[in-house]
Amino acid sequence: MKFHMIERCRDIFSVRMMCRLLKVSASGYYDWRTREPSQRHQANARLSRKIHQLHQASDGVYGSPRIWEELQYDGESCSLNRVARLMKANNLVGIPAIKRWRKKQSGQRPDSVLNHLERDFKADQPNVKWVTDITYIPTREGWLYLAVIIDLFRGVVIGWSMSQTMEKQLVIQAVLMALWQKDHTDPVILHSDRGSQFTSYEYQRFLSDHNVLSSMSAVGSCYDNAAAESFFGLLKRERVNRRNYKTRAEARADVFDYIERFYNQRKKRKLTQTALN
Repeated sequence: MKFHMIERCRDIFSVRMMCRLLKVSASGYYDWRTREPSQRHQANARLSRKIHQLHQASDGVYGSPRIWEELQYDGESCSLNRVARLMKANNLVGIPAIKRWRKKQSGQRPDSVLNHLERDFKADQPNVKWVTDITYIPTREGWLYLAVIIDLFRGVVIGWSMSQTMEKQLVIQAVLMALWQKDHTDPVILHSDRGSQFTSYEYQRFLSDHNVLSSMSAVGSCYDNAAAESFFGLLKRERVNRRNYKTRAEARADVFDYIERFYNQRKKRKLTQTALN
């Protein structure tokens, strides 16, 4: 540890002076400098380079837990504590989560619509349980609204739609995109909150016509739609809150990039790794 300190400061202070103050021999320091790095040191250096690459690829978003996950996908055998230690030594930090609450206009849940999920966000196969929600993205031109459909089996976004107005057509377009990739005609549960877009007659009729069973949260319970809320939390933390969009078109392109290149790819890698294990 003392030799490392001397090495860092050797361009500023005299080596002999530092050795004298730290009570180590100058010959010992020079011998340490010419010594071959240990296997552990070399392994840490290699792992640190990989951590740097993953942190940079995440646009500085990932903290040690996410970096550790990515390393596991790549076949690296290391502990979370080791990753955290190396990140700290290299001054690499992620972006912490920040809770932001918003109030949405709610409608009256149709009598025939129940909460079919009951906070059970697990699915044994694709296209059985979907969740949906709407969020807003600030731009200098005004709000851009985003509706998404998430398949609870894979956790990936299978449908989305963006518009400058938060109307029922926004969510209908997102559902339509999800239906295009559906490979069977069996009914699927689609869970939402009680936003006015989801309780509208047009939306409910559209679901019924396409063999989609509508499910809705209880009044004022964000936990009933936690899966969708979690995705929006990641989107805001990892991308939107770190941008200053000039136009809605710029925001559209960046959100598309986040969903397809970043979020969905990460989920698919995780699913593949789980299947291999």
